[in-house]
Amino acid sequence: MRPDVIDLREFYGSQLGKVARKLLRRRIRQLWPDVSGMDMLALGYPSPYLWPFQDEAARVLAFMPAQQGVHRWPTRDPNRVALVDETELPLPDASVDRVLLVHALESAEQVTPLLREVWRVLADGGRLMVVVPNRRGIWARMERTPFGQGHPYSPGQLSRLLRDNLFQPNERAAALYMPPLRSRMLLRTAGALEKLGQRWGHAFAGVVLMEADKQIYAVSAKPRHRRRPIAVALPAPRTGATGTIGINNASDGAFSLAGPDANFNYDQWPEDKLALPRRDRRYGQIYVLF
Repeated sequence: MRPDVIDLREFYGSQLGKVARKLLRRRIRQLWPDVSGMDMLALGYPSPYLWPFQDEAARVLAFMPAQQGVHRWPTRDPNRVALVDETELPLPDASVDRVLLVHALESAEQVTPLLREVWRVLADGGRLMVVVPNRRGIWARMERTPFGQGHPYSPGQLSRLLRDNLFQPNERAAALYMPPLRSRMLLRTAGALEKLGQRWGHAFAGVVLMEADKQIYAVSAKPRHRRRPIAVALPAPRTGATGTIGINNASDGAFSLAGPDANFNYDQWPEDKLALPRRDRRYGQIYVLF
């Protein structure tokens, strides 16, 4: 189930959403510290995380799926958001350098077409970052937040999914170690819990972040050989007598010698069989082409 754009906006307007945005945006920035002069595309509901890249990248675009809805971003500057079909992005091939997926992959109805479309618009040497709920985290088990909607992924599942769709995973990170509760005391200690969770590892984090490179494979073209007729030699007696030739009913379609006869009657040969037998006078053999 894909969350509605109104629900997403309300969540990031709450105190819990503001803390989650701050912590997650910090982790995204650590993976992408510099995007100067690059064209950047963000898909899903990425507007809360694009502020650090707005004045740094050469161009920043935000695409939101039609099933989710859209709202304007940024509020004061010229709009950079568009409502699109996530499987048919309105961009030419190899036109962006960075692609960020937030609230996109876990709610997508067609995961493979989405990733293949991202691969198409991503330039050679470009990078993709995917942000998804962690299957083992507590955020994926509570539906009060957008990270509790859709299909969560473990780091291993996400890595295999990216490999199957022509991406090479490399950097991996995690965020949101605090529980998704609206307690003021808990929200004040969110930063300390985040630093402590980084020492524990990624097992209990609420969100998994994974960066991947666009993989380009070199496929060598193999020449195709046309099938040629094959001549099968059937021995015949030197007296000139020939045998009645029939087709074996076996699946390999082989020809066999049915029995001797003084003269071979070509009129009895079925018309739907491939070719008439031919006799080689020099060696006293009969050939069948098939």
